[in-house]
Amino acid sequence: MPQKNPSRRRPSLRGLATALVAVAALLTPLSATNAQTSAPATTDRHGESSSHGAKPTIVLVHGAWADSSGWSGVITRLQRRGFTVLAVANPLRGLSADSAYVRAFLETVPGPIVLVGHSYGGAVITNAATGNENVRALVYVDAFAPDKGETVNSLVGAGSALAGDPATLFDVRPYPGAPTGDADVYLKPSVVTDFFAQDLPRREALVLAATQRPLTLAAGTEPSGEPAWKTIPSWYLLGTRDRIITPASQLFMAERAGADITRVRASHVSMISHPEAVVRLIRVATRATR
Repeated sequence: MPQKNPSRRRPSLRGLATALVAVAALLTPLSATNAQTSAPATTDRHGESSSHGAKPTIVLVHGAWADSSGWSGVITRLQRRGFTVLAVANPLRGLSADSAYVRAFLETVPGPIVLVGHSYGGAVITNAATGNENVRALVYVDAFAPDKGETVNSLVGAGSALAGDPATLFDVRPYPGAPTGDADVYLKPSVVTDFFAQDLPRREALVLAATQRPLTLAAGTEPSGEPAWKTIPSWYLLGTRDRIITPASQLFMAERAGADITRVRASHVSMISHPEAVVRLIRVATRATR
C-alpha cells in the first residue's frame, strides 16, 4: 500500500478562510474610501495640488489598433508630477461591452477622476463615464465623441483614410465565438506608416503595426449611448494632420460637446508623437476637479 507523503498536508481551513476574507476585501466597492474627507489642498513646485486625496487619478483608455503602451510618454510625465495614472486594457470587442468593462473599472477608483480617451477610446469613455459622479473631466485625444445613436464608422469624416477600399486597408481575421459576420480587423502595415502614425519614425510605426490589437467589425457599427460629455466638462486635443479621424470631424465633435479645444500639428497618435501637448491638456483638465 503506498505510503502517504508527509510533506503534502491538507490545507488549513483557517488559512483558507483568511485568504477568502482578503479576496473579498479587495473586491469590496471603494465607496468608503470615496467618502473620506480630503485634507486642505496645497501646491507643489509644479503648481499641482499635493494634499492627500487632492490630486485626481488620471485614467487613460486606448483606442483601436493600439494598447496601453501607447500612453507611455504621457504616463511617465504625469507620474513625475505626482499623479496616480491608470491605463485600462480596452477589450476592443464592441462599444457596449468595452464601455461596461471601463465603467466597472472606474467604480474601483477613488475619485476624483480625469478620464482620457484616444480614438475609439473616446467613444468608450463617452459611454463609460455617464452617471459616474467621480469623473470630473473628460479629455479626448484625436478621439470620437459620439452623440446618442451615432456609430464611430459614421464619424471618421469625409476624406479619412479609413473611407477607402477595405481590401487595401485591412487584414480581416476570424476569432473564436464570433457572431455570424463578425471578425477581427487589423490595419495593414502600410496604413499604419502612411496614415495612422505618419509623423513617427518609420521603424517605430512598423513596431506599432506589428503589435496592434484588433477591433471587431461590429464595434464600428454599434450605436452609442447617452453621452457623458453632456454633463461632464470636456477638453479636446485635435490633431491637425490626422488622417484617420479628419480634423473637420474632430472639430465638429469637440464643438458639439462644448469642449475646450487645443490644436497640435500631429498625426492620429499625438499621445506618442507629442506627449507633452497631451500632458499639458490633462493638467488643465485636472484644475476642474479642485
